[in-house]
Amino acid sequence: MSAGKILVVDDEADIRTLLKEILSEEGYEVDVAADASQARASRARALHDLVLLDIWMPDTDGITLLREWSAVSTDDCPVVMMSGHGTVETAVEATRLGAFDFVEKPLSLAKLLRTVERALDAGKRKRLATKAGGAPLLATVGKSKLTQQLRAELTRIAPHASALLLIGEPGSGREALARFVHESSSRASKPFISLVASAIPDGDAEATLLGVESAGSVRPGLLEQAVGGTLFINDVEDLSPRVQRMLLGVVETGTYRRVGGEQVLPLGARLISAAQPGVETRAGTDNGVRRDLLAHFNTLVVRVPPLRDYAEDVPELLRYFVDRLVDGEDLPFRRFSVAAQNRLRNYPWPDNVRELRSLVRRMLIKGGPEEIKLEEIERELAAHTPADEPLVKQDLLALPLREAREQFERAYLQQQLSLCNGKVGQLAKRVGMERTHLYRKLRSLGVDFRHTTED
Repeated sequence: MSAGKILVVDDEADIRTLLKEILSEEGYEVDVAADASQARASRARALHDLVLLDIWMPDTDGITLLREWSAVSTDDCPVVMMSGHGTVETAVEATRLGAFDFVEKPLSLAKLLRTVERALDAGKRKRLATKAGGAPLLATVGKSKLTQQLRAELTRIAPHASALLLIGEPGSGREALARFVHESSSRASKPFISLVASAIPDGDAEATLLGVESAGSVRPGLLEQAVGGTLFINDVEDLSPRVQRMLLGVVETGTYRRVGGEQVLPLGARLISAAQPGVETRAGTDNGVRRDLLAHFNTLVVRVPPLRDYAEDVPELLRYFVDRLVDGEDLPFRRFSVAAQNRLRNYPWPDNVRELRSLVRRMLIKGGPEEIKLEEIERELAAHTPADEPLVKQDLLALPLREAREQFERAYLQQQLSLCNGKVGQLAKRVGMERTHLYRKLRSLGVDFRHTTED
């Protein structure tokens, strides 16, 4: 299968031949055109994933051709411009008209291949966004290494029908990633059914999931509604024991019957589920998923990072949610100042992407000057800081240095004491402090160690 279809437009035969050979060896399908008329004809005959377009050509120059395509194109095909003697003005004009990038001749093949790969990836993401209804999928936002790796992993597993388990903190965008997998697969035109595990009524679980057949009438359940598509179950650990038993029977046999029905129906939906970190260690306990059911859910496992681990994407996420809320909820447009963006990049986001979206919505609803300044962000964060967060989620930047240091030391020692099972002697060795000095420090910070057991 081709890695992508590329059109090379250049009036120099040697360059056309060279690029076709190199790109073909990389697995791409390549068409070539010597001038604008041939390029127009080629694009009329076939859909391309990328165009490499020379600027200086005899009949119609590349900028004019790009302008022509920009006015009528609807296929989201990225264009990379090539030139041996381009100017800054030419590059700016090409970018303004929608060119993805600009490469200079003589071509560096390593750079060209990297640019081709990036352009094809950008085109694919744009087409996925268009398929999702004109708005970009949240999972396509972000350029950090961690985000790109996660996106690549999900793209690789999307074509498979195996069950997928997304493990991540609440609010980390697990449903958005499940939708990305669905939209990236051959199931994209079929339903995506989302279900919160705790919302399944225990007394009516069979009817909800399996459907009901009575007196010749049928009420499809969620499994049937998702046929050909994807059923997403959020927070699987909240499934009641009864629902877990029922689902186990379905996934083990691959079939089910509607309540009151005789017909055996195949499980025709892909199952994607989400759980919090530690789901594997809690399996089989009163608060966990049955081990045998988890074994079916986690055929494929993807770890979803918390937002604080890829905070460099925060500015792009802010812009994404501003655009979505302005367009979707008719809220007034506002933009975050550079200082405000930098502050939010260093905020720990205890509730992850969900918290970021809520903050953006509040800022737009409250209104004010178009630019959201640092002072406004500081007031907003101070008013919505959760209490008793783990150390990694505490917003120490909101505090004066002395208070921040004390809060860090208190949280650090409390959590280390917990790891030592409350034994101060072990704690002293673990943190490298003399015991008497440690006792003094614990008292000054108000850390309760009186009811602990000494070694």
